[in-house]
Amino acid sequence: MPWYAYLLAPAAFLFHGITAARNFLFDRGLISSQKSPIQTLVVGNLSVGGTGKTPWVEFLVRKLRDELTVGTLSRGYGRKTQGFIQVLPTSSAVEVGDEPLQLYTQFKEEIPVFVGEDRVGATQKIQQLRPDLQLLVLDDAFQHRKLNPDLRILLTSYSSLFSKDYLLPMGRLRESRIGAKRADVVVVTKCPTHLSQAEKKRLAGDLAPYVNSEADLFFSSLTYGKPYQVAGPTQTAFTAVIALAGLADNEPFLLHCKQQYAVVDSFSFSDHYAYRPEDAARILEVLGQDKGKNAVLLTTEKDAVKLKTLAATEMWSKISIFALPIQVALEPSQEEQLLLRLRKTLLHP
Repeated sequence: MPWYAYLLAPAAFLFHGITAARNFLFDRGLISSQKSPIQTLVVGNLSVGGTGKTPWVEFLVRKLRDELTVGTLSRGYGRKTQGFIQVLPTSSAVEVGDEPLQLYTQFKEEIPVFVGEDRVGATQKIQQLRPDLQLLVLDDAFQHRKLNPDLRILLTSYSSLFSKDYLLPMGRLRESRIGAKRADVVVVTKCPTHLSQAEKKRLAGDLAPYVNSEADLFFSSLTYGKPYQVAGPTQTAFTAVIALAGLADNEPFLLHCKQQYAVVDSFSFSDHYAYRPEDAARILEVLGQDKGKNAVLLTTEKDAVKLKTLAATEMWSKISIFALPIQVALEPSQEEQLLLRLRKTLLHP
């Protein structure tokens, strides 16, 4: 943490007072929480972005869809609309947000995807629209205390544990570390592929003061699939890539690209970034150089759903755009343990 962060301690203390008071009111029942008419599984974190929530939502949907009729609900962060909306084939990231659109792109009509700021009201509308649904997976709703979910999964990044972080604006936490006590399952995400038992024990020790003793603890890593083309001039093979990412934490993606491909240039943008013609011009400039010959633009699936909508514009239409799938990976024994916990709660409540 930079030295100047300590200058923000008074503001962080004030923020702590506000969030602690809010949680106290919910914990004591002075502000009521409501159950959804459909079973709900919340995936969230204590920090501001960067823990891999969307890959985890995808993972859970894939693992549960054969046993339950599943849908997803998100706030739709970054969209220019408001209210309750179902994501449709004609939807854009501007209308529904990039992450819900990514989820819809992955599952199409098989899994209904909804957005809505009011999670309680949204679940009631979804139940009317889809009375067959047995489970809603909610993306980024850990702090949405008005909804009392059936199961809470809390994510924290290996390189930035919430137990080492501080409240906004001093750090990146949305609420006190003690908020983790509400979680039924805690997952350390983005771990190295082969994590030693000693390292797992160290991480568990760091988290223990803040985690419910009955909560399960898991360790997940990221795996990357085969790139596929989403837009631009057809290119069946490439020898080099321009790496582009607009995530809360771009480093894992950019590092993987450098390890696996010949990266001639890279572009790192902020989370939910709205791409512009000037960005396409910068990429075309690289492609026009000797080092950019036979290169393609390689990006995340989250960014790809936005870039695909821009592919009809003059600048972006000249760029061959490929998406690199990012998926969650758990050790087989841990995956089975997690699925047992989910089945016990959701299939046999």
